[in-house]
This record gives sequence, C-alpha cells and structure tokens, in this order.
Amino acid sequence: MLFCSHLADTTAASQSASGLKSAELTDKIIFYFVDHGLQILTAIAIMGIGLLLARWVGNLMQRWLTRKAFDEPVRILIVRVIKLLIIGFIGIMALGQMGIQITPLIAGIGVAGVGASLAMQGILGNLVAGLTIIFSKPFTIGEYIELLGVYGQVTEISLFSTKLLHADNSHVVVPNRKIVGEILHNYGKMRQLDLSVGIAYGTDLTVALLTVNDILQRNPRVLKEPLPVVGIAALGESFITLAIKPWVHVEDFVIGQAEIYQAVIETFREKKISIPGPRREVRMVNQSS
Repeated sequence: MLFCSHLADTTAASQSASGLKSAELTDKIIFYFVDHGLQILTAIAIMGIGLLLARWVGNLMQRWLTRKAFDEPVRILIVRVIKLLIIGFIGIMALGQMGIQITPLIAGIGVAGVGASLAMQGILGNLVAGLTIIFSKPFTIGEYIELLGVYGQVTEISLFSTKLLHADNSHVVVPNRKIVGEILHNYGKMRQLDLSVGIAYGTDLTVALLTVNDILQRNPRVLKEPLPVVGIAALGESFITLAIKPWVHVEDFVIGQAEIYQAVIETFREKKISIPGPRREVRMVNQSS
C-alpha cells in the first residue's frame, strides 16, 4: 500500500510539473504574440509582398528571355533561380522583423548546406553537368545524338537528366553527369540515309542514276539542301551497287527510307531496269575413273 501511495504521489507530481511546463510554454507563446504582434503582421505583409514581387519579376524575366530567343531550359532555370533568390531574401527580412536572430540562422544553413552537398554528390554532379549542358549547348532539343552506346532525338533537357526518343517511340533517360566529358556524336536536326540498290552490268548507268535522282526529287521528305549523293558504290560479282544518300529530317528517317526503297523498286520495274540477285557460276568437271 505504501508503494502504491508513493507511486500515485510521484505520478501526480510529474503530471503537475508537466502541466506547469505546458502552461509556461503557452504563456510564453501568448506573451510573444502580444509583444510582437505588430512585428508578426509586418513580417506576414513583407512575405506577401515578396511573393508578389517574385512572381512579377519572374514573369518580366520570362518575357525578356523569350524575346532574346533563349532556349526553354535556360529560361526556366534563370526564372526559378531569380524567384528563389527573391523569396529567400524577403524571408530573411521577415524573420528579422519578427525578432529572430538572423546570423545564427545563416550559419546553420551554411553548415547544413555543406552536409547536404556531401550526402548528395551524385545529384549535385548531375546538376552541375545539367548547367554545363544548358549553357554550353553541345546539343539542343530536336537534335539527334549518339553517345555511350545509346542514341535518339533529344526531347527534354532538364537539370538532372536528358531524355532521348528512339524511332520506336521508346525513351532513354541519361543522367547529365554521364554526358559531360564523353565523346558525343551530334547529327543535328537532319540525318543522311545510307541506301543502296544493285543493277545489272548491262544497264545504262546514266538512265539508272537519273531515275534515282528523279525519285529523290519527287519525295517530299528528302531535303533540297544538302544535295543528295547518288553514285556507284561498288562493283560486285554479278551487279553494280548504287549508293543513294539523301538527307531527311530526324523524324522522317525511318519512313523516308521505306518510301524511297518502294519507289526505286516500282520505278525500276516500269523502266525495265534489272535488279539482279547474287549469282554463282558452277562448273562440273568429269573425272575418269
């Protein structure tokens, strides 16, 4: 019974102490708001004005960058950084207005920033590489590139990764730190088809070459500049190989190849231009028993 009574007294005392602490904390909060009420309202007003100012400056900068023909990733990055700087500066002013010591806060943010940078080296590496890509512009959106064994049309350049589109509509996401410092093949926004067709040795070469050039001129996907390359590529055992190398836009690469091959076959048939298959000459030699 004595132990239970002592335990009850201890519990009651701890509850009483806890209640006193809660009451003291509540009183401190109330006194703080009473003493700094005007300052808190001023800080809230400053933050509201800061948000409006950040939005206005961001929109103004967005229009200016658009007129200067900056790329979209660069515009987005610059506008976001400016907004964050304005909001951060206004936020520090608001905290100072509320009576909070700013110097220890800034020092704490600096220490936390160093720790975070060590913990996120990979992410920061992608960020730095993304900034390098955005400002140095080794490639832009819409261009066809190849690197690290992957290839595709660039559809998005963000701060942390670059997205490539394959001809089969699949996507490849490449971390930006894998791009910077690597050998990169940039095809630009057009590609050269590498087609070939075989014709018989007895074919009139002038007619065959003019026919191929006419096919390319009539195809709307083939670019007028640079001029297509058409000529003899190789002399085979049973036919002459013609090289057909027109330029097309990146998005027309696959369909342009199919259309040109179909037109070559149909036109050669109409003009009686033979496309021979591989031949082998076999001689049988009789041997006496």
